[in-house]
Amino acid sequence: MTRRGWILFIAMALIWGIPYLFIKIAVTELSPASLVLFRTAIGTVLLLPLAAARKDLAPVLKQWKWILVYTAAEVAAPWLLLSDAEQRISSSLAGLLLAATPSFGAILAWATGGHDRLDRRRIIGLAIGFVGVGALVGLDIRTNDVGAIGEALLVALGYAIGATIISRKLSTLPSLGVVVASLAITALVYAPIGIAQLPPSLPAPSVVFAVAVLGVVCTAIAFIVFFALIREVGSARATVITYLNPAVALALGIAVLGEPVTLGIVTGFVLIVLGSVLATRRGAAPPTSVPVTEERTRLVRSSQ
Repeated sequence: MTRRGWILFIAMALIWGIPYLFIKIAVTELSPASLVLFRTAIGTVLLLPLAAARKDLAPVLKQWKWILVYTAAEVAAPWLLLSDAEQRISSSLAGLLLAATPSFGAILAWATGGHDRLDRRRIIGLAIGFVGVGALVGLDIRTNDVGAIGEALLVALGYAIGATIISRKLSTLPSLGVVVASLAITALVYAPIGIAQLPPSLPAPSVVFAVAVLGVVCTAIAFIVFFALIREVGSARATVITYLNPAVALALGIAVLGEPVTLGIVTGFVLIVLGSVLATRRGAAPPTSVPVTEERTRLVRSSQ
């Protein structure tokens, strides 16, 4: 890759590895619904003018039914569930659990008639990945909130469903238009309850800063940089950041929040990432299917 490509690549690995830390900080004083409202509203305000200037919104309206389904699966439900889960589990654990997203995606791709079959290598990868999830839960006595862990795994499943919808139903639409539409819809849906649940006084500066980072950096800037990365290095290389985000989330949780390093976290991290790599490594698929599918499957990984 070029020097610019490496800079963009490292930037994206960091940008989409830090949301877990800032979500953990934000939910100390904000409700999950309020946090989702602020984050999507900020992203909409910043990206809407760009999408309008590029005339990316009109084509999206023609597929409004699938846009609604996609928004529910990829943004509206996952961001609420993840925020709620991080009220009870560590940010590093949340980041590691969401590393199972590629494995869910591989299963969905096979179940919905994708080009790649589930060969022995992929089946072994899926098994390793889910053993890693079991290690996170079973070996770490600090992560005994089954409900929160279940929410995080539902987020991973939602991201995989959203990616499948993009690649199968919305692949011809402008990427930025889809992103802006999903953010705007989510903001409108959460506005009533998010406003009603606002704290009576202004949150601490750390919470305000966390919300700003989530909305500006992890949502608006993230998509602009990611699209630039795809143009620079191609969609196949761009998707490799999927395997670096959990490491960033783990490192920040330990360094900034003092979250513990446990046997479950270390074992689970290695197994989940290894399993995801094996389960999603492309086999002998038709070469014409690579660019569109892989680019679209990473459209909305802003929160992880």
